[in-house]
Amino acid sequence: MRTLTAAGFASTVSAQGIVLVDVRSSRSGSSRAFSAVLDAVAARHPDVTFAAVDADAEVALAAELGVRSAPTLMVYRDGVLVFAEPGWLPEDSVDLLIATVRVLDMPAVVAQYPEPL
Repeated sequence: MRTLTAAGFASTVSAQGIVLVDVRSSRSGSSRAFSAVLDAVAARHPDVTFAAVDADAEVALAAELGVRSAPTLMVYRDGVLVFAEPGWLPEDSVDLLIATVRVLDMPAVVAQYPEPL
């Protein structure tokens, strides 16, 4: 699991492929539980980038991302945010989420939701 700071966030999530970002807090039991889930899922998906943002250390980044509670899972595909939800998911749900993101028609997603000006 890669640790992200504000300095490396944009370059990591803008890369081609799938990037899962876990915005977590060391003070949150749910964050600690979800961390273990993501470690197990990461072992099954070596082609996916798994990264974590420490919301306690990266307060400004968490605020910029609109994170209100930890954990929050954000999923990027080819630099586009395609999923963001607070709370944690069980392993099978994260596997299903990855499978769903893999088959997204990204040109259609970008056409439907263009970048704001």
